[in-house]
Amino acid sequence: MNLEQARFNMVEQQVRTWEVLDQRVLNVLHTLAREDFVPTRYRQMAYADLQIPLAHGESMLPPVVEGRLLQAAQLQPDEEVVEIGLGSGYLTACMACLGARVEAIDIHPEFVDLAHQRISSLSGDAGPVTGSVNLQHADVFADWQPSQPADVVLVGGSLPFVPASFRHWLKPGGRLLLIVGRSPLMEARLITRAGEQSWHTESLFETDIPALQHAEIAQPFEF
Repeated sequence: MNLEQARFNMVEQQVRTWEVLDQRVLNVLHTLAREDFVPTRYRQMAYADLQIPLAHGESMLPPVVEGRLLQAAQLQPDEEVVEIGLGSGYLTACMACLGARVEAIDIHPEFVDLAHQRISSLSGDAGPVTGSVNLQHADVFADWQPSQPADVVLVGGSLPFVPASFRHWLKPGGRLLLIVGRSPLMEARLITRAGEQSWHTESLFETDIPALQHAEIAQPFEF
């Protein structure tokens, strides 16, 4: 299989047709070799419209979901991002290619190590990664806190409800992107911090993805 042609087809026939029209996002998806982020045995399926299995029962989000989340984030160069559940590191790399400074955590240490190797190979003067990446092994529900307030918080696994702590990590005007609900009924939401104690919630699309580990112990968001 010609992976470059498969990448082109993914962007033009899957992602673009699912209302992802932000050219910066499309350019990153065209540029970044997704096959380098999937397990070797699934390399030929890197651009299929499906969730690709990872270790520990985890999976990569489908390309269309990744594209919609990246578009909704409206990332600008030098913005601060907190990513919860980095998985393969593909979305992390996409956000860094958009110029963001990404602080990403995962509960599985081998995911952190693999993502570090993959993203490091894309950095440098000739690489597409122009932002910075700080990867950590941590459990977000074990009193972890980001190093500073974020412009964007992105969650890579689903949650039964919005955890109370996540809203306080945002700067004014910051955006929280996450997928809420229980299988098979889930929706992606964009929550924007409109003021010190006010938030605006927008429903983006319906989907169904694996839950973030330990999500059941989170405290619900109280408006």
